[in-house]
Amino acid sequence: ALAAVMLAVFMFVESRVEHPIVPLHLFKNATFTVSMLVGFLTAFGMFGSILFTPLVFQGVLGISATNSGALITPMMFGLLGASTATGFLMRRIRYYRFLGTFGVIVMIFGMWLLSQVSPGVPEWRVVASLIVVGLGIGVTFPLYLTAVQTALPRQYMGVASSQIQFWRNLGGTVGSAILGAVLANRLPDYLTTRITALHVPPAVLAQLPKGGSANSILDPVLLAKLPPAFVSAIRWALSDTLHDIYIFAGLILIAALVSTVFMKEVPLTAAPSAGFGEAAPVEEEIREERASVPA
Repeated sequence: ALAAVMLAVFMFVESRVEHPIVPLHLFKNATFTVSMLVGFLTAFGMFGSILFTPLVFQGVLGISATNSGALITPMMFGLLGASTATGFLMRRIRYYRFLGTFGVIVMIFGMWLLSQVSPGVPEWRVVASLIVVGLGIGVTFPLYLTAVQTALPRQYMGVASSQIQFWRNLGGTVGSAILGAVLANRLPDYLTTRITALHVPPAVLAQLPKGGSANSILDPVLLAKLPPAFVSAIRWALSDTLHDIYIFAGLILIAALVSTVFMKEVPLTAAPSAGFGEAAPVEEEIREERASVPA
């Protein structure tokens, strides 16, 4: 509630000062607005995959923390590779909207793959799923930054760059909080369901920490004291919870996919056939889009 009030105050002030930090008229530009929205939603999904993946490796698959960190690294390789490839493609094509849509689809597919992970799944499947997510992120993140910089007048390039980063950070923050709440609310329920099905003695149940948080139930000292069937139930409960988290993140990414439909296509480069002193057709299209934003 406080955040909503402060946002309203901020917008009120920004609409009246002579030199606003964020000129609100920029949001009249479709490319700018859609890029901010897609950046927010894709960051929501990205942080969902990054923050909870260690729980997949350590909690569901039983891998050590050291090896877990190493297995997350390939996701960054996918991200860097896709970012580089996207940069080369954007230099050679006039239009880019299909690339952004493709990147979000790849992220959604990666989230679905992560939602299918369960105890006993080979490590390489999780790594492959993370690489897929990284590829999608690598396509979308640089593309929408370039799109915003192209669609606005030059004097707003700095504002555009900072704004898309701001909305990504905000999406990551909100996503972390919401998905963390899903973990905290769903894990105790799944633990109760899985453990009740074992019909274990009350003495064994008493060994579990109260609250059912992920950190407490994955304590190596605690797990070493529990029967194997009990440990398996804990891992399955965590797997069920993470399934819900990745599905939820995937739904957010579907909203991002729908948002890309409203992106107005603004060519990124000038047509090479334009002669000296002649405006290229692409440049004219860019000027028309930029004209929607007051200088």
